[in-house]
Amino acid sequence: MAKDSVSTAEVKPAPRAVVMHPAPARRTRAGLYAVLGLAALLAVGGIHLMKGAPVSHAADPTSAAAAASQDEVSYKLSDFADGKAKYFKYNAPDGIVVRYFVIKSSDGVVRAAFDACDVCWRAGKGYTQDGDFMVCNNCGRRFASVKVNEVKGGCNPAPLARTIQGDRLVIKVQDILEGRQHFNFKQS
Repeated sequence: MAKDSVSTAEVKPAPRAVVMHPAPARRTRAGLYAVLGLAALLAVGGIHLMKGAPVSHAADPTSAAAAASQDEVSYKLSDFADGKAKYFKYNAPDGIVVRYFVIKSSDGVVRAAFDACDVCWRAGKGYTQDGDFMVCNNCGRRFASVKVNEVKGGCNPAPLARTIQGDRLVIKVQDILEGRQHFNFKQS
């Protein structure tokens, strides 16, 4: 057969097979699991708030699990070994939510401070960590982690008293409640 005599039937592409992709079903199932997981986390967090226990709002809510009594809250020191600030909330009996963070600074000391300062507390924005610094989310000032608990006043993170007992960081509930003045505003 000559090249010019090739019929068009011989060069037509084969009909495409219809392939059903299960991706939409997977996305729907994954979305359902995400919603169920979020609902479970919110339920657990609500139970802790009702009991007056600290509730973590760190990236991993299972890290830095607290042991709480009426007088104190304690955490395993090993939960802070990564040097990342862990954030917590404590629901005071009068309904004010006191926020604080714990960080192992670059000098190896585990430190605690309220997630507020004497200047910007009314903004209710707190701090975020940027490497070895805590940064005010309202004014942008930066504070070295090694100064947390040592420098107070101004826009420095307001110190929160803590002690080390064996392998635990211990914070007295009374000390947490003393920070209420930094959170006495309408919170969402």
